Amino acid sequence: MAETFTARSPGRVNLIGEHTDYNGGMVLPAALSIGIEVSLEPRADNIIGVASNQYEQDQTRETGDAADGSWSDPSVGAVRVAVALGLLSGGANIAINSTMPHGAGLSSSAALIVAVLKAARASAGSDISDVDLALSARRVENDFLGVPCGIMDQLAVALATPGNAMALDTKTLDWNIVPLLSGYDFAVIHSGVTRKLTDGRYAERKVECDAAKAYFGTDDLCLLDRETVEAAEIDPVVKRRALHTVTEHERVKKAVAAMQANDAPAFAELMNDSHISMRDLFEMSVPQIDALVESAVELGAIGARLTGGGFGGCIVACVAKAEREAWLNRLLEKHPDARFIDAA
Repeated sequence: MAETFTARSPGRVNLIGEHTDYNGGMVLPAALSIGIEVSLEPRADNIIGVASNQYEQDQTRETGDAADGSWSDPSVGAVRVAVALGLLSGGANIAINSTMPHGAGLSSSAALIVAVLKAARASAGSDISDVDLALSARRVENDFLGVPCGIMDQLAVALATPGNAMALDTKTLDWNIVPLLSGYDFAVIHSGVTRKLTDGRYAERKVECDAAKAYFGTDDLCLLDRETVEAAEIDPVVKRRALHTVTEHERVKKAVAAMQANDAPAFAELMNDSHISMRDLFEMSVPQIDALVESAVELGAIGARLTGGGFGGCIVACVAKAEREAWLNRLLEKHPDARFIDAA
């Protein structure tokens, strides 16, 4: 029997910086305690066997398969890339143990792909870096799954550790670890609305950002100044998308400074402003998310916002540690479809 290799990747919550990672901007994700563990057994043939604790039926695929919308697609894409990197010579048997909900905006697909690649790296005895694995994982999402995401998710789950945030410049890939706010938790609450990044709306926002890039002649929308964008004679929808990316990038920079100074009120205000921008300028929220964010603040959180790609999933709320349990009980009583996921 072939040797089995195990690897784990955490989920991540993005504290601030949405849709900036493919526009040259900064992001501030934090690792969660929930995550995905993968056990991988290399095979000599081209068969990929995939089993998951979240699905009753195992799936059998081949390394030559294209994505077909099934739950095993991320594993197939990861194996294909592992073969291209020389980490595997053929297929693999993959057993997935996940504590992450699907469609929550917490990077379950990125965590799975990175975990498969880390297990494949161990099987090959390779010294390929975590950064290179993250870049390869992004190719799986972009080229195999057809999700036009940036690099934040993959780098966050490859590098971040619970208890800290990662301030990441997605243009330069420079990053540094920042301790979380003392005395506060970042609670992650699922709205009850599940979404898939492949449902088209995420890609639609990417197309709108690409239109803005073409107009302004830059790949780095986030690095434009606000006055330039506001003065542009451009489609109003495209202008709103560009304004969000520019202002969100500035909010992330201020948020990193606030976290480094342990200034919770300043950080929370930036979270609140970020949600307004996502709701009104990027138009990526939904009524259930807006109501949950509003209630979170009304009931005692000092800041709250949608987190993830949008159109459902989770919110993240900054709440005093000592008040979190009572706050959470009140919030879930008011929103029975919502559920607590984890806290950073």
